[in-house]
Amino acid sequence: MSNTAFISIGSNLGTPKKNCIEAIDIISSNSDIKTISKSSFYQTAPVGNTYQDWFINSVIKISTQLSPDILLSVLLKIESQMGRIRKEKWGPRIIDLDLLFYDNIIKKNKNLTLPHPEIQKRNFVLQPLNEIEGNFIHPSINNSINTLLKESKDNSVVKKLN
Repeated sequence: MSNTAFISIGSNLGTPKKNCIEAIDIISSNSDIKTISKSSFYQTAPVGNTYQDWFINSVIKISTQLSPDILLSVLLKIESQMGRIRKEKWGPRIIDLDLLFYDNIIKKNKNLTLPHPEIQKRNFVLQPLNEIEGNFIHPSINNSINTLLKESKDNSVVKKLN
């Protein structure tokens, strides 16, 4: 049986858009993962530590038979292979891959929280997610992505790139 998951991709070091494209290509080349759809790329203001370059963000929808924990470890391995070093929370990064949703699973352990706990607070995630799956219902909030975006209190800049 195949499962559906959503992954957010972000970068603000080096050539951010190229980093995001490379990450999507690496994810898509995994034989256990099939990319179903990709959002546009968005230029977004940094959150938390605002004294850094703007980010390029995107979201992809995938189909996989990997468990959520194995999928997360695949994503962390890709980050590492692309040169990500975790120094500071909300700091600059070459690549950031977050598992947003995995089917309608609600789960929390020391390594993984599903759905990702910050989705509803982040327009840089909501906007690309809304582009590809606006009617998806957030399983723990019980609202569509479209509704969460409309009700979002995040006023940071999210600009769709051509």
